Amino acid sequence: MGGTWQPLGVWWLLTAIPIAQVQASHPECSIILRFQEQEAECLEIIRSENQSNESPEPSRWKGCRTDWDGFSCWSAVSIGQSRAVTCPKIFQVFKKSQALISRNCTESGWSDQSPSYHKACELNGSSKDAEAKEAYFATVKVLYTCGYSASLAALLLAVGIFSCFRKLHCTRNSIHIHFFASFILRGAAVFIKDAVLFADQAIDHCTMSTVNCKVAIAFFQYSVLANFYWLLVEGMYLQTLLLLTFTSDKRYFWWYTLIGWGVPLLTVSLWIFARLQYDNHGCWDDYASLYWWVIKAPILFAIFVNFLIFLNVIRMLVQKIRSPDIGKNYKQQYMRLAKSTLLLIPLFGVHYVVFALFPEHVGVEARLYFELVLGSYQGFLVAFLYCFLNGEVQAEIQRNWGKWQSSMESNVFNLMTQDFTA
Repeated sequence: MGGTWQPLGVWWLLTAIPIAQVQASHPECSIILRFQEQEAECLEIIRSENQSNESPEPSRWKGCRTDWDGFSCWSAVSIGQSRAVTCPKIFQVFKKSQALISRNCTESGWSDQSPSYHKACELNGSSKDAEAKEAYFATVKVLYTCGYSASLAALLLAVGIFSCFRKLHCTRNSIHIHFFASFILRGAAVFIKDAVLFADQAIDHCTMSTVNCKVAIAFFQYSVLANFYWLLVEGMYLQTLLLLTFTSDKRYFWWYTLIGWGVPLLTVSLWIFARLQYDNHGCWDDYASLYWWVIKAPILFAIFVNFLIFLNVIRMLVQKIRSPDIGKNYKQQYMRLAKSTLLLIPLFGVHYVVFALFPEHVGVEARLYFELVLGSYQGFLVAFLYCFLNGEVQAEIQRNWGKWQSSMESNVFNLMTQDFTA
């Protein structure tokens, strides 16, 4: 019984830690793409007004026509009127400012901006702010690169251990192997995405639109979804063990596999179809698109189903602890599991749910730190808890190590005997 319950307690440690979605794009990409859309819309209005003016019966309206000054679109007004706009969001990447900028329509045309963008939007320190942001993102990239490298090494070793020892072959460990594989895919997807999007520093990755970058982003989204759904499978398996003491694990394994790999594949396929048909611009790494919900909705579903599983398992544990039919030793095991659950879920799980509910642009720097830096070490932690600290794994390694030592000593003794006889 102890060997069965140990990995269940480990699962709680894992699920309490936020497996948050890694940002697929630079956080300001959506602002840049929206800025380009506004420019295109404004230029289209200007083109329509010019065509109207060149028609056989031009408009008699006199005033200042729509104008794009490189940052803002100034709608047409009559002579003597004025327009006011706020600082463009493209400038708010460096510093938030809601100052108003105005222009008057005179007989000679639009006046200059008053005050200028430079003064109104407080761009004096923009270069320093830009350098600070660049340094921050560079540091984050170094940290998560180290984290994913360590996680990949630990996960590959853990998969090798579970695969090599026959006594470790069971449904529970098979689910763990698939879960490890989803972490391996996620780490590999991050490296592939970085290699494709940032290979050429001269190319703006926000406006890149190549087949390679779209494939890299699609693979990244699939690996993240698979990671969430294999976590959900781990929770479902734990609940199954608690509900059904005597059951055939193999009967459910193919359903687990279908959920863990099949649901993400179906979701990403629908998302790719939607982007190709209705929103095929950029590298598909912006989160302002409505079709992003094709990915986000299943992730939120997995998060909250797992949360319900948490609550249900806690309820079952409390019932088992209070049951008079449970022996003292089993009751102590349930108590330890309940304590670790109740301590770790509030500590780590609350902000995970909060981040899931907030929009992508809220708390970007904090989100990046939790999702990229801390998230990159989750694979290492998973391998450490599920494999390296697993009592069954340690016992099997010690047993095989003892066999290997005995075999080596026997071989050495035989060689020495042969030499002595000769």
